[in-house]
Amino acid sequence: MRKNILNLIKSSATNEEDFKALENIFILYDQLQFASNIKQMADDIYNWLHNTFEIDNVLISLFDIESNSKEEILEHGDQFYLDDKLSFFFIINTHTNLNAIVSFCASDEKHFDTLDKKYTIIESAFFQVSPILQNGIIKKNYIESLSLDSVTNVFNRHYLVENLNKQITLSGKHHKKIYFLMVGIDHFKAVVDEFDYDIGDKVLIELAKVIHSNISEFDMVARLTGDEFLISILTTENDNDIINIANKIITNFSEVGIKVSHNPEQILKKTICIGYDVYTFNENKSIDDTIKNADIALYEAKNKGRSQVFDFSNLKEEDNIDLF
Repeated sequence: MRKNILNLIKSSATNEEDFKALENIFILYDQLQFASNIKQMADDIYNWLHNTFEIDNVLISLFDIESNSKEEILEHGDQFYLDDKLSFFFIINTHTNLNAIVSFCASDEKHFDTLDKKYTIIESAFFQVSPILQNGIIKKNYIESLSLDSVTNVFNRHYLVENLNKQITLSGKHHKKIYFLMVGIDHFKAVVDEFDYDIGDKVLIELAKVIHSNISEFDMVARLTGDEFLISILTTENDNDIINIANKIITNFSEVGIKVSHNPEQILKKTICIGYDVYTFNENKSIDDTIKNADIALYEAKNKGRSQVFDFSNLKEEDNIDLF
């Protein structure tokens, strides 16, 4: 590929078509240098392929070698597969566990022949911009390692609280309350003791999915230590809505079955409890205080039994909270 772009540079001195191709490559290079994240880079690549080569069907994804999983960053046009006879793909190696795959598909055989003849130009372009894409992927990986829980792929507590403080600063006039729900799995330690940590991780992953399916895209969820999740709800200021959300999460998770063995087939089902408290803007109580109250409410819910919801404001001084 290095040889291809050197040949292109050499021939561009006398060949106007090659000069134009080289110019287009550096147009893409300049665009990507100003991209702020990998998603914007993917959009720039699609626009370049579309405008330069009339390519509509594009798929850009990240492949994690360690987990053998794929994350789609951009999908545009008709669905296709890497082994389709009209498709092309290019792998960008970052020398980490994450590699990028840029794939695209011709619209018909005539279009395929045109792209096939110009593929060295496209290949040269990707070779030229690879360092920029590598930096974008590494940056994404670094940011996520600081902000995301590695098991459930939800935020960690530090990121959630930091993000909320920014939102309060920017939009405090538009929000009066933030509800904090603390979610804990009933007798989670027994899962690890009876099975193993892999089964425990599956339980946590399924709970994260259930939580996300019952909250708005503007609400946030973070995993704390062990089996506890923290949810921040900004999309409602109604206590009844919070109770309904909590009960739906409890009910939906109780119906989830986790396969723990195949022969004989065994399905594990677990329950959860939820405690919550509300942070009111301009009140003499911090977000950290509210989260601690939600944690206390969770343990009070667990003291009352399985599948319970408890509001911290209902806590009485004489209540005996067993935290251990």
